[in-house]
Amino acid sequence: MNVLVIGANGHTGRLVIKELVNSTQHFAKAMIRKSEQTKDMEDLGARPVVADLEQDFSYALDNVNAVIFAAGSGSKTGEDKTIAIDQEGAKKAVDYAKQKGIERFIMLSSMGADQPENAPEGMHVYLKAKNEADIHLQESGLNYTIVRPGALTTDDATGNIIAQRSIEDKSGSISRADVAKVLVESLTTLETSHKVFEILNGETPVKEAIKKI
Repeated sequence: MNVLVIGANGHTGRLVIKELVNSTQHFAKAMIRKSEQTKDMEDLGARPVVADLEQDFSYALDNVNAVIFAAGSGSKTGEDKTIAIDQEGAKKAVDYAKQKGIERFIMLSSMGADQPENAPEGMHVYLKAKNEADIHLQESGLNYTIVRPGALTTDDATGNIIAQRSIEDKSGSISRADVAKVLVESLTTLETSHKVFEILNGETPVKEAIKKI
């Protein structure tokens, strides 16, 4: 697949690029916001395209047949940026994908996005934005997968996770590297089509875990 990674220069996005480049099934196209990030993406083995989620970025989706949306406004920005990036940017990506007949859309969401009204203090706007984006994708008619990880760490990948529609004990965490593995494996795992699921680090290999969703 020719895969566009939106948010390619983010912490998880860079790991997604590495997973794609190391695979034998995919070619990686990296959507970045700043031209000075171009060389980093080329060094990782991706083909960069400079585009801004707050502008018209439809051209970034040319000549791809799958999208992984891994962009986020970050913890240091205000509510306006959270809505602009995590909600409206994601919704525009879905709309562009539909317009261009793209076959596959993988959305990196968040545990708790299904119940933003129960969000802990400081997380309500973020989880509501994720919820809005997820619903928009589900109603788009695209072949989607929505992945909702729990608390993220910078640990090395273990390759083992728990993946369920709703994980009862949500107190665990998961490494960004393992999240990246799940996003890329979901591209070609038929069992994840039109599914929403939560993930944490666990005992089951990624491929096996997501086939049981």
